Amino acid sequence: MSDTVPETAAEAPEPPTAAGSGEREREQTHGEECEREREQEHAPAGPAPLAVPRASTGHAEVDAQLERLADADHLATDGHVEVYEDVHRGLRDALTALDARPGPPAPAPSYDRRTPSPSYGSRS
Repeated sequence: MSDTVPETAAEAPEPPTAAGSGEREREQTHGEECEREREQEHAPAGPAPLAVPRASTGHAEVDAQLERLADADHLATDGHVEVYEDVHRGLRDALTALDARPGPPAPAPSYDRRTPSPSYGSRS
C-alpha cells in the first residue's frame, strides 16, 4: 500500500472547453445583472408628482400661482426651491396689489354742521 492516493476522475480539474467557458460567461453576466439590480434598488427615486389637490380661490392671479406649484412635481428636489420662491413672490405681489387697489372714497367731513361741545353750553 502506498501513502499517496491516486486522483480520481471526479477530482481532476476539467480541461477548458467551449461549453465550460460559455457557462462561466453566463455566470459572470448573471452576476453583473444582479449587481446592477442591487444598485438600482438603493438608487434614489426620480421625481414623482405629489398629486396635491388645488382648489380654485376665485382670484385669477392667485390660482395661476397655485398652478405653478405643479411644476415642482417634475423636478428633482433641488429644483423645488426656485419654484417655491417664484410662487411666493407672485402671491406676495398679488396681496400687495389687493392692498394698493383704491376702494370707495371715504366720506368727506362736513364742517357746516358743527355741534357745540357739551362743555360750552353749560357756562356760568
